Amino acid sequence: MSEQATFWGELGRELQEVGTAVRHTWQATGIALHNWRQSGHQYDYVVIHLGGSLPERAAPPRTFFQRQLPLPPDPFSMQELNSMARALADADNVRGVVLLLTGFGGGLATLQSVRRTIQRLRAAGKEVVAYTHTLSNASYYVATAADRIIAPPSAMFEVLGLRTEAIFLKDALAKLGLSFDNIQISPYKTAANMFDKADITAEQREQVQWLLDENYDMLTADMATGRGLTQEALQSLIDHAPYSAAQALQHQLIDAIAYEDELAALLAPPPPAATELALDEEAPKPTPAKLTMWEEAAEHLHRRHYQISRTYVGVISLEGMITMGASQRPPIDIPLPLVGGESAGEHTLGQLLRRAEQDDKMAALILHVDSGGGSALASDLIGRQVQRLAKKKPVLVYMSNVAASGGYYVSAFAQHIMTQPGTITGSIGVVMGRLSTGGLYEKAGIKRVSLQRGERAGLFGDEAPLTADERQALWESIVHIYGQFKQVVADGRQLPYDELDPICEGRVWTGRQALAHKLVDSHGDFVDAIAKAAELAKLPYDATHLVPVVNLHPDQQETHLLPQPFEAAEELLRVFSPERLQRLTGPQLLLPLIIQ
Repeated sequence: MSEQATFWGELGRELQEVGTAVRHTWQATGIALHNWRQSGHQYDYVVIHLGGSLPERAAPPRTFFQRQLPLPPDPFSMQELNSMARALADADNVRGVVLLLTGFGGGLATLQSVRRTIQRLRAAGKEVVAYTHTLSNASYYVATAADRIIAPPSAMFEVLGLRTEAIFLKDALAKLGLSFDNIQISPYKTAANMFDKADITAEQREQVQWLLDENYDMLTADMATGRGLTQEALQSLIDHAPYSAAQALQHQLIDAIAYEDELAALLAPPPPAATELALDEEAPKPTPAKLTMWEEAAEHLHRRHYQISRTYVGVISLEGMITMGASQRPPIDIPLPLVGGESAGEHTLGQLLRRAEQDDKMAALILHVDSGGGSALASDLIGRQVQRLAKKKPVLVYMSNVAASGGYYVSAFAQHIMTQPGTITGSIGVVMGRLSTGGLYEKAGIKRVSLQRGERAGLFGDEAPLTADERQALWESIVHIYGQFKQVVADGRQLPYDELDPICEGRVWTGRQALAHKLVDSHGDFVDAIAKAAELAKLPYDATHLVPVVNLHPDQQETHLLPQPFEAAEELLRVFSPERLQRLTGPQLLLPLIIQ
């Protein structure tokens, strides 16, 4: 390189450094000015309503047409909660936070993420108070991460343990003239057991038992730690529940009993040390705490200056059943077995992953997976795009409540996989099923005649149960796909192929078990995932540096939406359309239905 080129290169770098320094100084000055203007605003407690399904990421922006409709608001997300928590942690004019818990609809991993957010607030020196009307498994589990738990006098402690049910439809289908051929890679791949079994199998019972044991251990261990009890003592209390609020207070399960309107007085700071009072003087009453709703306090919070990276971490969410074609995001949630709810289409996900691959401003990608799987073909095509992207820039998979079967397949080639201990994952295996409707037509008096050319032209038909030849053909197909699945796991996770069966064959694991089996790399919430992605991309992310995080959403034409979101009947028709049901034909990488 010539001396002139070296000179201009060094000059360019110096000018860039000067520009960066000026930008940071300007930002710091702006924040200092904001904090000076808000110096008169001091808050004892900022109040946040917290509950619902708490999806991990915020919903994509609504179209112009959707904004004209009387739609309910999008659900409050963990992304929004974490943003609020960071702002509160940074604000030195806030003493504490009151969380009004209103009931949760998320899975265990989501609840663990909420607890992690509360722990960060406490680590930042904020007192966190949980106020809840319901002391159920979910609400109480979250509440035990707080400094104090307060409930109204009418609340009942109803943490009763865990229970799950499985239903079996074989006999019911037979009465309708229907039968189901279930071809599974092993007895642990139980996704279709409900259709071809009359009762629970030994393998399915074993799998459910170990998942219950794991989840109950995690729940009670965290609850006990939060309350300063031994796990054995808490489990004994649960075995004798329910309790009234007064009994819960007596057992040290909560800290106080009060109605919501009494919180300000209850949370009043203790008065300063009293001096000697005259006989006719009364001790001063504590000044009630100032409780301010988040919406009112947000713009007045003191801020902290961070240096912001010029590159960013992208986020792509893969949620719902994995299918061929475009993703579908129904405006109403109908979580029907196998076919209902949101779907992740390989075309839509492939487009997003290719966009991420070509974006030089994106330093790393977080692939957020919350899916029980779906089409083997679609999973493979999405997984291939993840593999390509991972060769160019770091890819971290963050598994939310469920990332199993096809949801694990698409994750295997990431440089790092992070879960919560309560995430459901694994289920590495293949299942294929076919419903036979001939008996139903016969009962209804319907004559059906089919003609074909080719010995196996009716392989995916539904007139009669599989013949021995057809069953063998489908068995060979799923054996091949299972071998391919294991090879993806072996290559992506760097595990010996010949040693995979004991942790595969459809077995389902919690995140904690998956970590022990080397199927995942670490535990944490989405904030931890951002920090790890920044580390993989060699970007500073600490008390003085932040990395922008950008959600990548598909274009509207890439996602199918119903024009009338409030029409449940239209959604049901779509769910049960022949095109939708056809997606269940062929090899499937599906999570067992018994796992919630």
